[in-house]
Amino acid sequence: MTADRVSLAGRDMADKAQDDRIDARDQGRDAVVCPEDRDRVALYGLLASGLQGPVGQDWLDVVSGLSGGGDDLADAIAGLASAAAQADPESLGRNYHDLFIGVGRGELVPYGSYYLTGFLNEKPLALLRQDMRRLGIERDPDVKEPEDHIAALCQMMAGLIEGDFGDGVPATSSRFFRAHLASWAPYFFKDLAATGAGAVYPALGRLGQVFIDLEEHADALFEQRRGAV
Repeated sequence: MTADRVSLAGRDMADKAQDDRIDARDQGRDAVVCPEDRDRVALYGLLASGLQGPVGQDWLDVVSGLSGGGDDLADAIAGLASAAAQADPESLGRNYHDLFIGVGRGELVPYGSYYLTGFLNEKPLALLRQDMRRLGIERDPDVKEPEDHIAALCQMMAGLIEGDFGDGVPATSSRFFRAHLASWAPYFFKDLAATGAGAVYPALGRLGQVFIDLEEHADALFEQRRGAV
């Protein structure tokens, strides 16, 4: 992801994306991904790359160069950029360990099953694996964590929007979002935003909160407009 791939039109971006999704809903994998959806892919990629493991200096250099306008999404990205500009990988590595690994368990448990049931490897993970098989999403054999990790789900959403997985129809990514992210990601990002582990991870949490709220708004519009067609 590069800085110039993220435009910051906020709720207007979400509304415009839904108009384009309605136009493209029957065009399948060959439909061109609209600019607003490319922004969504970039934002999902940013969240995934920041949460899949301790970040390095290259990530900090890219993120510190992001900037935007004056809405909530732009403010959240600007806050993350400012935090990244002042951070160093060694400190972030300690923050990541304290947050997600810890001694026995980290401060946060970034898995859908845990947020929805209080336990790992429960029914939400089984349902996700069913959808992954149906959509042709394969687990990376080098990754040991369960597939309902927040970073993995953000990566899957990016792939579904771009048409790398599934049939490329916007309704497919919409269903996946409602089934596997909308029910718990807002609570995870709220918890992440409230943590005291440095500045970068709370800023990531704030960005996640704002972005997922936009996604929920856009998804509701998508369903409403699909029903009206």
